[in-house]
Amino acid sequence: MKNLTRHLYFWVLLAILAGGTLGAVAPATAVQLKPLGDGFIALVKMLITPIIFCTVVLGIAGAGDMKKVGRVGGKALLYFEVVSTFALAIGLIVIGVVRPGDGFNVDPATLDATAVADYAKRAEGQTTIGFVLSIIPATFFNAFTGSGDVLQVLFVAILFGYALTHMGARGKPVHDFVDASSHIFFAMMNALMKLAPLGAGGAMAFTIGRYGLDALRPLATLMATFYLTCFLFIVGVLGTIAWFTGFNILRFIFYIKEELLTVLGTSSSESALVPLMQKLEKLGCSRSVVGLVVPSGYSFNLDGTNIYLTMAALFVAQALNIDLTLRQEVTVLGVAMLTSKGASGVTGAGFITLAATLAVVPAIPVAGLALVLGIDRFMSEARSITNFIGNGVAAIVVARWENELDTATLASELNPATRAVPLERV
Repeated sequence: MKNLTRHLYFWVLLAILAGGTLGAVAPATAVQLKPLGDGFIALVKMLITPIIFCTVVLGIAGAGDMKKVGRVGGKALLYFEVVSTFALAIGLIVIGVVRPGDGFNVDPATLDATAVADYAKRAEGQTTIGFVLSIIPATFFNAFTGSGDVLQVLFVAILFGYALTHMGARGKPVHDFVDASSHIFFAMMNALMKLAPLGAGGAMAFTIGRYGLDALRPLATLMATFYLTCFLFIVGVLGTIAWFTGFNILRFIFYIKEELLTVLGTSSSESALVPLMQKLEKLGCSRSVVGLVVPSGYSFNLDGTNIYLTMAALFVAQALNIDLTLRQEVTVLGVAMLTSKGASGVTGAGFITLAATLAVVPAIPVAGLALVLGIDRFMSEARSITNFIGNGVAAIVVARWENELDTATLASELNPATRAVPLERV
């Protein structure tokens, strides 16, 4: 028991259970703990942009030439698109087979459009051209002080890293400064992660206290179907990919259990981004690959969000007794592929992208979002966890693809039986 209490995941799990219990027993008190969760995520987001900037710059500099950067980025994007298509398709198939929306018989006239008006308004600007232009920050520093868009930070970091690699010896002082800064930011993040139990417990207490367990029962079928689909995707799709790459997906999940519990409690995959990158390097992935794949994956490799978009959109159609043609279903799939890009790992972004998806499919009224608004917060946990695991697997796959994965270290770290004799990395 003494050894167990030394681990952060023990306290995170304990906090989640305590927060959930408090939310069920004393909801009024639990709702007041919301600042704990919000504060923890705000602290993490405070360091996300400089860490991603330093990591990507050092990754490009470590790659040595832009040809390698382009090659790694190209492989990563190809992998993201293929796996994202599988995620969208599996969501489409499961929701079509189970059909949890059948029998709701909701009258469109009774929907409360005002409840989702804010999400619909924020989704209006999500056009393809607008998305591309939003990647370019107004100024260099605006990428860090503005909306905190990961894509803007990636864009600036790639330009900075590109310029740094062409400066030769003159760029070494800048490289050393960025490297030293990255160590400082990582140390700050490691210190903040000790507050994860407070953040996770407070967030869970607010969620249960605000929405209550009774609110889940009418839509339990949809939630159960969504969680089952995410499980099937992780074990089936990601598990198969992991097997071909040379590792066991279940061992990998166990290896990142602390980070997964943090994501579960906060419903934000960003809350454990830095610890994930550290563990991937410890598993034997090269720093340059991790630095390029993981940050870009947070915008382009959102497997859980893709599953959610297709399932939620078709659930609304089923509940409103709207029969979609195969063409319309494929349209939903294609639009979801586009709108999911750039969605943040923070709670609420998935709902905005869902509004953007429905806005392009006139057959399904955007007001139908009101049907899933109450349980969106509960479904965000599965979205974030699936996104998180998917990005970890992606980094290992691309590292193996680039021959920059120490397979001996990977096997040693994931297999406790062989970890007794540590292997020295060359």
